Amino acid sequence: MSAEDLEKYETEMELQLYREYRDVVGLFTYVVETDRRFYLTNSVDMQVRGTDNGETFFEVTMQDAWVWDMYRPARFVKNVRVVTFKDVNIEELAKSDFELPSER
Repeated sequence: MSAEDLEKYETEMELQLYREYRDVVGLFTYVVETDRRFYLTNSVDMQVRGTDNGETFFEVTMQDAWVWDMYRPARFVKNVRVVTFKDVNIEELAKSDFELPSER
């Protein structure tokens, strides 16, 4: 496999991942970004913890999450626990103002 073939493969994988993200993002309430991963979830809890030597770390737990990772065969995960000394960003997604009319 040439470098060009590998680059083409990775580009196609990223495009498939973006399409999947676009299809599922409306199902979730929160975006969670860590130094290693990007998650979509409806349930997230972050606890700030400290070590004996004074360092601070974050423990993030999520249930029923979708993870942005093109190398995972399954991107939906039941439970996630992340422990990190680096920044964690949690954002609530804005719900669309557009609603379909109900059928009568």
